[in-house]
Amino acid sequence: MKRLDGKSALITGAARGIGSGFAQAYINEGATVAIADVNLEAAQQTASELGDAAYAVQMDVTDQGSIDAAIGAVVDHAGKLDIVINNAALFDASRTADITRDSYDRLYAVNVAGTLFTMQAAARQMISQGHGGKIINMASQAGRRGEALVAVYCSTKAAVISLTQSAGLDLIKEGINVNAIAPGVVDGAHWEHVDAMFAKLEGKPLGQKKAEVEASVPAGRFAVPEDLTGMAVFLASSDADYIVSQTYNVDGGQWMS
Repeated sequence: MKRLDGKSALITGAARGIGSGFAQAYINEGATVAIADVNLEAAQQTASELGDAAYAVQMDVTDQGSIDAAIGAVVDHAGKLDIVINNAALFDASRTADITRDSYDRLYAVNVAGTLFTMQAAARQMISQGHGGKIINMASQAGRRGEALVAVYCSTKAAVISLTQSAGLDLIKEGINVNAIAPGVVDGAHWEHVDAMFAKLEGKPLGQKKAEVEASVPAGRFAVPEDLTGMAVFLASSDADYIVSQTYNVDGGQWMS
């Protein structure tokens, strides 16, 4: 028997990268997975690649109506909602003196409010079903400590850790386990964008920041999405029924807590 047989999951920001990796792992363990993304076309493409157990749902986590509609679409398709991963997030970097309100508002709208209100909508559905569920929030090593050029992003991920703790203590009374994963540096297309930001801010050639960051990982390499899927499956399974409000580092040894 697979660990997630018969389970219905929704993963936000799942059209690519870590989110699509989680979706594949959940399908491998027997779940039906909603590929939720603001880009419906990309979500449809990913769902098509993942097979019959995946389906696309358009979801903008900054819009309450879109959140509620996505939850409703999952229930319409699968009859229930058992697992949610709050994976959608934005990144930005800037010197503190140059942070803009627009950047601050965008990151908080997606990373914090998006996580909170998706978690809330999922919890309401799970409570109405009466048999609990699992909610997994994506934090980051950036939420464990500040970084000179990443003040806003770091603070959003610290907020995710705090939300996980508070919501977990509340929702376990309803049989809903809320926990989080804090990745370190995960390779992918987004890192070209991140590297270019730091090249501009720190006056480094393209590729140098990425090489420096990779060299700093005790495990000796960047993570790939598959490095995170074991924890995501574990936290969604019955093996994690007694785990509440925790944030697990999956970062190659970059942070110890």
